[in-house]
Amino acid sequence: MEARSGAPRRRLCPPGTMLVAFACLFSCLLTSGQAKAYSRCELARVLQDFGLDGYRGYSLADWVCLAYFTSGFNTAAVDHEADGSTNNGIFQISSRKWCRDLNPNVPNRCQMYCSDLLNPNLKDTVICAMKIAQQPQGLSSWEAWRQHCQGKDLRDWVDGCDL
Repeated sequence: MEARSGAPRRRLCPPGTMLVAFACLFSCLLTSGQAKAYSRCELARVLQDFGLDGYRGYSLADWVCLAYFTSGFNTAAVDHEADGSTNNGIFQISSRKWCRDLNPNVPNRCQMYCSDLLNPNLKDTVICAMKIAQQPQGLSSWEAWRQHCQGKDLRDWVDGCDL
């Protein structure tokens, strides 16, 4: 028969800590596996395929410029605001009115979850961005577009892209 010590066995971590750590690591890996940072020309081709060139009078260069100054062409970009809202995806679409996150009391005008805007295939993102562009402000709804793109020569954004 073995002698047992009366002292309790020491654990390196409190119960459940390893499970929480594993879940956090897994979610980071899952998110990074779905993220895509487009190149300028790759994004221009995708947005052209979705019909954004000339949509509501905005050139393809307007859309590419907007994507650069909002997310750096990163589909997984999420910016957390002080009020708890988020700006999501390649166009940094706000959860205040355009998509649903954890707050059920928002308008959700695009009728989608904010996480849908992080998808690298951009279908949901483009659908929502088109709805925003239909508003009277158009692309002026985005501060980044007003500051960096509006009224500027944007030809360089699509120059050399073989469109």
